[in-house]
Amino acid sequence: MNEIPPVSIALTKLGVSHKIFRHETPVTSFEQAARDRGQRASQIVRSILFRIAEDEFLMALVAGPAQVSWKILRKYLGRSRISMATEDEVFAVTGYRVGTLSPFGLPNQLRVVIDASVMGEEEISIGSGMRNTAIILKSADLHHALKDADVVSLTEK
Repeated sequence: MNEIPPVSIALTKLGVSHKIFRHETPVTSFEQAARDRGQRASQIVRSILFRIAEDEFLMALVAGPAQVSWKILRKYLGRSRISMATEDEVFAVTGYRVGTLSPFGLPNQLRVVIDASVMGEEEISIGSGMRNTAIILKSADLHHALKDADVVSLTEK
């Protein structure tokens, strides 16, 4: 199974240097993913899809186990009502399953916001679009490739 992950294909097209990491056993926890990759939990970047209007979605990138503050996100968006996308919505909007999500290789342009915590790490890993496979890259390269993404503090300290 040496299939090239869709996120790797997208990053290659963008000229972004990265490595593919394949887990030897199925990933069952956030902590295991970090340990297997030789990273700290704060280097694992989660891509979380939020529904911000009927047919409008936003992807938030957050480092480590930190939780997005609903209050901060609502204020940033200027919206009083938002929700996390359902698993079906995640697949319909991104083409990826929960746990493999990434801001790259999407079928349609999607608004992305990067939590400031992501930029606090030099090297990070993100979803690859495939189970038990991750993409490792520099946070600066992620930010450069997502040039339209805002970097804001979405988590409470």
